[in-house]
Amino acid sequence: MAHKVLIPLYGDEVAPRFDLAAEVLIAVGDGSSQKHDESIMVLSQPSSEKLCQLILSEGVDTVICNGIEEEHYQYLNWKRIRVFDSVIGPWKSVLERFYQGDLKPGEILKEDMGS
Repeated sequence: MAHKVLIPLYGDEVAPRFDLAAEVLIAVGDGSSQKHDESIMVLSQPSSEKLCQLILSEGVDTVICNGIEEEHYQYLNWKRIRVFDSVIGPWKSVLERFYQGDLKPGEILKEDMGS
């Protein structure tokens, strides 16, 4: 089954706060292959409410983020959208872990620095 995932971005990282993200990644794929479609959308202005509207209008079923206010977390859960919160790291690594089925809320992923 394909999953449509949204990740608020800050450069190449998961944004520190859901409500301050100026761009988001939307990815569609499943765990059966490494292939998934990715697109980055620049938002007109950071806003939790607009981000929630985008999530619903785009048919997103999973949100991966770092800091999110309880009100928005509960709202998305009420709308049957899975939320992986308190996730820190490069979005590519985070997305890969999600599609492998290994991502958990609260995970901190570091980029391998070759040490």
